[in-house]
Amino acid sequence: MAEFVAVAKVSDIAPGETKGVQVGSQDVCLANVDGTIYAIGGVCTHAGGPLADGYLEGNLLECPWHAGQFDVTTGEPVQMPVIDPVPHFEVQVEGDDIKVSTAAS
Repeated sequence: MAEFVAVAKVSDIAPGETKGVQVGSQDVCLANVDGTIYAIGGVCTHAGGPLADGYLEGNLLECPWHAGQFDVTTGEPVQMPVIDPVPHFEVQVEGDDIKVSTAAS
């Protein structure tokens, strides 16, 4: 069974924004899509770009380095040059606390 760790506050991430956090030794990117928080791996699978520094539009997150895009709801790539998905993590929100699973799905 996955363990959940508190990593941020909902109030820290406005809708349409992202935030980079650490879950254990993993870089994770939190994304607020219309009030729902999603968590994916924080490093682009194309060239290692920092996804938390990317551009979020709807549920699509564009890597700041080469414009590849990921769906933050699944971690799946949706635009080249990205071809491999990033990990996707389950999120729990309790009050203002954002908790992320320590195991990717």
